[in-house]
Amino acid sequence: MFKNVEDFQKFNKEQIEAVTAASSTFQKGLQQIASETAAFTKKQFETSSAAMEKLLGVKSLDAAFQVQTDYAKSAYESFVAQATKMGELYTGLAKDAFKPVETAVAKAAK
Repeated sequence: MFKNVEDFQKFNKEQIEAVTAASSTFQKGLQQIASETAAFTKKQFETSSAAMEKLLGVKSLDAAFQVQTDYAKSAYESFVAQATKMGELYTGLAKDAFKPVETAVAKAAK
C-alpha cells in the first residue's frame, strides 16, 4: 500500500485534514441548529404569551374556546413546520460533515 515513508505521511496528513474539515462542518451545523432552536423557542413563547393575554381578555366561554382552538392550530402548524426544517438541517449536517471523511475513505480504499 505504501511505497515509502513519504506516502504514509501524505496519507496521514490527508486523513487528519478530512477529520478536521468534518469537525469544522459539524460544529457549524450544530451552531445553526442551536440558533434555529432558540429562535423557534422565542417565537413560540411570544405566541403563547399573546394567546394567554387574549384569553384573559375574553368575555364569554365561546370566545375562550375559539382563542384556545386558534392557538392550538397555530402551535401545531408551527411545530410541524419547525420539525420539517430541523429534519432538513440534521440531514444536511450529516451529509456535509461526513463528505470529507467519505472522500478520505474512498482514497484509502484505492
